[in-house]
Amino acid sequence: MKKIELGKSGLMVPNVSLGVMRIESRSKADAKRTIQTAYDLGIDFFDHADIYGKTLGGAERYFGEAFSELDIPRDAVTLQSKVGIRGPFNNGIKGEFYDFSKEHIIQTVENSLANLQTDYLDSLLLHRNDTLFEPEEVAAAFDELHSSGKVRHFGVSNHTPFQIEILKKYLNQELVTNQLQFSAAHTGLIDFGFNVNRKNRESYDHDHGLLDYSRLHDMTIQTWSPVRGDNGVFLNDPEYQTLNDTLTEIGVGYGVDKEVMAIAWILRHPANMQVILGTMTPERIENYAKASHITITREEWYQIYRAAGNTLP
Repeated sequence: MKKIELGKSGLMVPNVSLGVMRIESRSKADAKRTIQTAYDLGIDFFDHADIYGKTLGGAERYFGEAFSELDIPRDAVTLQSKVGIRGPFNNGIKGEFYDFSKEHIIQTVENSLANLQTDYLDSLLLHRNDTLFEPEEVAAAFDELHSSGKVRHFGVSNHTPFQIEILKKYLNQELVTNQLQFSAAHTGLIDFGFNVNRKNRESYDHDHGLLDYSRLHDMTIQTWSPVRGDNGVFLNDPEYQTLNDTLTEIGVGYGVDKEVMAIAWILRHPANMQVILGTMTPERIENYAKASHITITREEWYQIYRAAGNTLP
């Protein structure tokens, strides 16, 4: 498994990681097999959030219980969690409000540590921006968590450059990552960069230059939903037939299928993104992992981009 540095933290992580939001959908035996399979492949980075699960902290607890029964040392894996979304707790999809108060951040981390049966998190992300956040409170929470050794690195998820800059003005720790949705069928991060000085829909910058900002400030982009488009998973979706056919055709040359090529397309970008897989099926994890060392050509990358329905000016 190819390793990349998470921001400028010195922490080396696999370029393909595993998000375990849906781990409760597996039996305990299957959950252990999923974790073990990922670890054996070199996917030793596991992404969590306090809101993931059938109940608050449910996915973290389920993972923690399964992991404790495996013969894998804690320091052999990287555990990341997220904080800031509050209720209702329906598999982490929606929230009633966001909360970056010091009290909530500290208490959530304490809960996550207990759920995961660990003394520390390798990385903690602010999940979605709380427009009422007071950066001084966030800084105080981060200082306490960092000095106590309970959190080693920090980042954000779904934040704009200006939101990040406000945080950085007060923080004593570097923000090493931003977790964002990106796939061959969800390309908002890059569309506007092709359509400069134009009036078409693609020219609108929804993300305020997040891709370029992240590269400029050494923040690793972690891509969630790497095989989803506007209508769900695009693999085998007839609305994305051309994209599926193109991924399949190019995959033949590398001896892999379209699922692998969908991940390889993301990893080809020189921003050195880290893909977060969402599947809990060991066989699919094993298949996706093949993308880690595949480097498609520039021509193939653009061919896939256009096959998703995108046009170039």
